[in-house]
Amino acid sequence: MNDIATEEKKPSCDSVINSVAYRDGKRLQDVTVEDISEVLKEPDTFVWLGLWQPEDSYMRSVQEEFGLHDLAIEDALTAHQRPKIEQYGESLFIVAHTAQKVKETIEYGETHMFLGKNFLITIRHGASSSYLQVRNHAEERPDMLAKGPAYALYCILDSIVDNYLEILHQYTEQFDAIEQLMFQNTFNQQAVQQVYRLRRDLLSLRNSAVPMEDICNQLSHHYEELVPKGLRAYIRDVQDHANQVIKTTDDMREMLSNAMHVNLALVSVHQNEVVQRLAGWGAILAIPTVIFSLYGMNFKNMPELDDWWGYPVTLGVTFVGCVWLYWKLKKSGWL
Repeated sequence: MNDIATEEKKPSCDSVINSVAYRDGKRLQDVTVEDISEVLKEPDTFVWLGLWQPEDSYMRSVQEEFGLHDLAIEDALTAHQRPKIEQYGESLFIVAHTAQKVKETIEYGETHMFLGKNFLITIRHGASSSYLQVRNHAEERPDMLAKGPAYALYCILDSIVDNYLEILHQYTEQFDAIEQLMFQNTFNQQAVQQVYRLRRDLLSLRNSAVPMEDICNQLSHHYEELVPKGLRAYIRDVQDHANQVIKTTDDMREMLSNAMHVNLALVSVHQNEVVQRLAGWGAILAIPTVIFSLYGMNFKNMPELDDWWGYPVTLGVTFVGCVWLYWKLKKSGWL
């Protein structure tokens, strides 16, 4: 057997990404599924098996080697599972939703995990980043990895939540730009559409983080036989990060909603100002309209028929009335 396995190496079938045995926190060797049951019998040794959308026949072999429950195997073979943590005998079955940003959208996948006293199985479905860096990071801490597969589980959960935070950070930058568009007194349909999409993406990200917080909470308070006390502080740290995602998404969604309300209010106020100006100019134009309309109905007693100053006086009165009304409306803020 080789001493070193890479993420691209597939020891026994196309779905196997990595299958490695560890003892006292140090990497020993690659193991095939047929040898796993024998390796698990060795003291202070655990197996970390990474799979990618395995076939049914291979999972049945894995089930036999690790002694996994039928119901958990059925769930692990099927994607679109809800995030959860369940105990079957002496092992835990955990489902977590993974997320990664692809261009302008979030693509979601799932990681199914089996945790036992001497094994960790990770099964990836759909969009999910490689766990090669996670494995390398864990192997750089042999003192922690010596605590068993629970530390490897912590590294996986921490990586998933860190991806949530990274996506959230990108949305925070987008949020600042959209917020500036919202605080304008003109209606911007494109900005409103961006707000809707952002609120929708934040909600989906929140829905992935909420069960993760519950999973970490259960891991940090229960299952003492599988999660040593020394690792519970690390699990709580992941829980805090998940809680941070939840609170930040809630705050951003609320602020986006408030920004939309502010934008609608600004647009409404701006429209009212326009209406006021139109009404003010309409009032000013009403003066000459009324005066000159009287001339259209009167051909007998028109001042200018007998007096040469009739037209100048009429025009002067009209002009003075318009100027006076303009001054009054300007003073009141209508113009």
